[in-house]
Amino acid sequence: MATKEKNTFVLIIFILCGLVIGGLIGQLTQGISWLNWLSYGQTFGISNPVILDLGVVKLTLGLMFNINVSSIIGIILSIFIYRKF
Repeated sequence: MATKEKNTFVLIIFILCGLVIGGLIGQLTQGISWLNWLSYGQTFGISNPVILDLGVVKLTLGLMFNINVSSIIGIILSIFIYRKF
């Protein structure tokens, strides 16, 4: 049972690394004309953060996702690499 949980955790880490590295590659290739298609994507989330003021503590909550083509490629590659090992 512990092996399955460990493998799931490792898979989630691989997917997150593929997402972050893919997003970074998408931002870096944004100015290059023949690689511009890698930065095509969509941004969604809470654009105006929710502020919760409790008097003693003030919490600001917000979440934005920027998914682009290179992020999706990074996720697919990370799953492929995970399956190989």
